[in-house]
Order: sequence, then C-alpha cells, then structure tokens
Amino acid sequence: MEVQCYLFVLLGSTLFVDKSRDRLRPAINLFLKDHRRLADYAWGAGALAYLYRQLGVATRAGSKGLCGCLTLLQAWIYEYFPLFRPSQLPQSPDAPRASSWISPRLPGGDEARQRLVRYRQLLDELSADDVTWTPYGRDGHTDIPRSLYTGPIRFSDIAEGYDPSRCLRQFGYRQIIPAAMTVPHDQYRPASGSSYIVFWDPWVNQLWDNVAARRLELDFASRPCEQPSEIVEEYVDWFLTRSHPRITHPTDGEPQPRPLLVHQVSYDFLLLFQI
Repeated sequence: MEVQCYLFVLLGSTLFVDKSRDRLRPAINLFLKDHRRLADYAWGAGALAYLYRQLGVATRAGSKGLCGCLTLLQAWIYEYFPLFRPSQLPQSPDAPRASSWISPRLPGGDEARQRLVRYRQLLDELSADDVTWTPYGRDGHTDIPRSLYTGPIRFSDIAEGYDPSRCLRQFGYRQIIPAAMTVPHDQYRPASGSSYIVFWDPWVNQLWDNVAARRLELDFASRPCEQPSEIVEEYVDWFLTRSHPRITHPTDGEPQPRPLLVHQVSYDFLLLFQI
C-alpha cells in the first residue's frame, strides 16, 4: 500500500499533472494495483497522450494555464529550438537529457510581459534554419521502433492521435503531405468550460498492440533529406490551409508588412526560376 501511494503521488505530480494543485487524478490508481504489471504499461505514450489533450484544452478561449508533463514539453522545446535554450551543464551520456538544462529565472510584472512579446516575435520570425530537426540523430527510430507507430495513443479515458508522417524531418526524411489521420467516432465540447470529450470506436484500442502493422515505413513514405528542412513543393500550400503561421495578429502593435514564411520564400523562388 505504501508503494502504491508513493507511485500515485509521484505520477500525479510529474506525468499526469492537472490544475487542481492539491488533488490527483483517481484514474492513475487503476494502473498501480498490481506492481508486477507496472513495467508492462507504456508510461511514455500515456504521458504524451495526456499532454496532447492538455495542449488542446489550453487552446480554448475559456482556458487559463497549461498542465500535463511540462518538463517533457520544455525539454522538447530546448532540443529543437536553440533560440529558446537556457544554459546547459556538461553531462554523461547515460544521464537523463532533460536534467542538463539550467532552469532560467522566471521574470515578473513588465519584464514577463516584455519577454512574452519577444518570444512571440521570435516564433513569428522563425525560419527552418532555426530548428534542430534531428537532435537525437537520424537513426533514433531504429532504437525505439514504436516512435514510428501510427494511430491513437492512450491514457485511461484519454486517446489522442499520433502520426509520425506529419513530422518526417524529425526522422531525417523529406516532409510529404501526410495522409488523413484516424479520427474519433464522435466528440463533445461543452459551450462552457475548457474540457472536451472524445469518443473512439472500440477497434481503435487494439492498434497499439499491433505495432508491426501500424508502423510507418519511412523509405516507402518518403526519402532521406538532402537538407534538414527539405519538403515537397505541395506541402506549403497544404500546411497553410491547416495551421496558423503567425502568433501575433497583424493589427497588434505597429502596422508592419507581413513577411513570408521561409518555406514560402523558397517555394516562390523555385517557381520563379522554374527549378
């Protein structure tokens, strides 16, 4: 019982954090009843599914703050976006990578608002050359085959889509237009509040156990990058119809010409010279 209580608090305060501060999700206890099965669960996939859901919730107008495993999110940002990295300590290869970053001092008041504006500006000005596309090397998926799994990942009642074909450059491959994702059977988004519920068909629960059939074949889907940020020409048009390329609204602050994305510049250059 003592071990179960300890793990309940540990997981609830690290991987599956909510906004209640002093309360934990009861669903965690369902996986702790038999300590002999703890190693059978995909805790990393569960933490990622939970974080994906919280990122979705945080985008809603009535939501304030963000929860989930923010250590995972911060470490991912530091690895891929050098512009936002804090100082780093030398570390042995066997140590956890996330522990090498030195936590920056948190500003307050006007300084915090100024930093927020600056971060938004940096994100809007971000180019493909400002991204470290393969911080773990180009062959990380060979060590972790499940990183190429395609389908929903789950934690308790939460299931979120996972599709590596949408981030092929992180595997060292040219980005293509990905196929349509497996979508939920239904969803419910209440008019008030920031939470939502997603309903999947029962057969979706079996996908995780069939990794061989659900594994993305990189060489079949694309080809290795010649340049780290390489994409197919049609990808830019596809991406711009499904994303928000800018964070700062054009009417915020001083009116300025809206610069093109770096990929737009490259794409227009290719069309201009018929290359």
